Amino acid sequence: MIVMKFGGTSVEDARAIDRVAAIVKGRLVQKPVVVVSAMAKVTDTLLTMARAAGAGERKAALKLCRSLQERHYNTASELLGTALFTEFHADLGVDFETLDELLRGIAAVGELTPRTTDHVAAFGEVLSSKIVAAALSARGLKATLVDSRECLVTDSTYMQAVPQYEETNERLNAKVRPLLDDGSVPVMGGFIGANRAGITTTIGRGGSDFSAAIVGAGLGAERIEIWTDVDGILTTDPHICSDARRIKVISFDEAAELAYFGAKVLHPATVLPAIQKNIPVYVLNSRNPSCEGTRITTRAPQGRNIFKAIAVKKRITIVDVAAPRMLLAHGFLRTIFESFDRHKVAVDVVSTSEVSVSLTVDSNQAIPALAADLAKLADVKYEGRKAIVCLVGENLRETPGVAARVFRELEDKKIRMISQGASEINLTFVIEEDEATEVVQRLHRTFFAELDPEVFA
Repeated sequence: MIVMKFGGTSVEDARAIDRVAAIVKGRLVQKPVVVVSAMAKVTDTLLTMARAAGAGERKAALKLCRSLQERHYNTASELLGTALFTEFHADLGVDFETLDELLRGIAAVGELTPRTTDHVAAFGEVLSSKIVAAALSARGLKATLVDSRECLVTDSTYMQAVPQYEETNERLNAKVRPLLDDGSVPVMGGFIGANRAGITTTIGRGGSDFSAAIVGAGLGAERIEIWTDVDGILTTDPHICSDARRIKVISFDEAAELAYFGAKVLHPATVLPAIQKNIPVYVLNSRNPSCEGTRITTRAPQGRNIFKAIAVKKRITIVDVAAPRMLLAHGFLRTIFESFDRHKVAVDVVSTSEVSVSLTVDSNQAIPALAADLAKLADVKYEGRKAIVCLVGENLRETPGVAARVFRELEDKKIRMISQGASEINLTFVIEEDEATEVVQRLHRTFFAELDPEVFA
């Protein structure tokens, strides 16, 4: 069996869902489980209406709810036709009545909690999975809707719930395996689950990819397919370099590094369950299903190119913590990172000496409070509008002089931080944000001028 996950742009309207049905039909012999995201932009709209309700803006929240209802009704009507939609209409109507009541309750209380946020956010996947299952059935496929909340068991960390794999695997094999054995196509919503008490949770933005990998690992899938709106993982962002090329095959480690440092095709956590079970992941294009996409495996073949890809992550802030009085003091680093943990600020790149530490973080509102906390033990400066550039490739392990070649191309640029060695497969540095595009273009011209046809398309 295989798992096929379709992202928001792949189910964004009736035309897109029609393409999904055709793709799934072509995979029937491989016993697919279909996992879908919410329709494009729906989760954003749901979170906006939840915040509006929490702020007491009841009319604004309900207006957004009605517009979302109309969009889903129109999509379902176009897919199913009048007769089938008449039967299906009431099912969607119940969901929107529930959402309407929930928003009114949030507005009445005037408070939006993480638990309630998850409950609102879950409607996107609930609705899209129902519509996709109905569309598949209307096109002659034996599709069965499976509520992911009955399969994916998590803890109660709302908005970022942690899957409980053992219980999840038991439920998947109890609920989904018999459907596959019966020749049915299970259709599930990604991103959502429930804790042991049955309360709805979500596993974080981008979690539909993660859901697909969890389902694939739990059921022992032959492969996991991530269907999106691009032909696969590219050598860099095509908006920066129009000559970016598709990578045919890449390792799990390389893909995870790229995802963490800004590549948006794949959610970083996606690879984890797949790595554990050695299940290959394919990134494919629902708008161009004939393209073979990118295959992600445990170990990729060694090509002639040093690097596989370049990722860039903008809106970065550098935090410099200098404390000469803490020279050789035990626990200095621990104290610093405890402060980052208290303020829930994630760190990307770290550079240290005996008396100072430089760290990069995503620019956000928590940084002034973090800096004030750190100032109790050290001198602190922070500076925004930076970007991280990350060059990834397993050939770095065996190739001498790589850093010299990279920075020779950038000798006129101000490099703020450099990291190589924490990972054997990436070279990472920090530059001014407004120079990021030019820097990536220069490096791409240098290192991807000639491509190994075994690795790149």
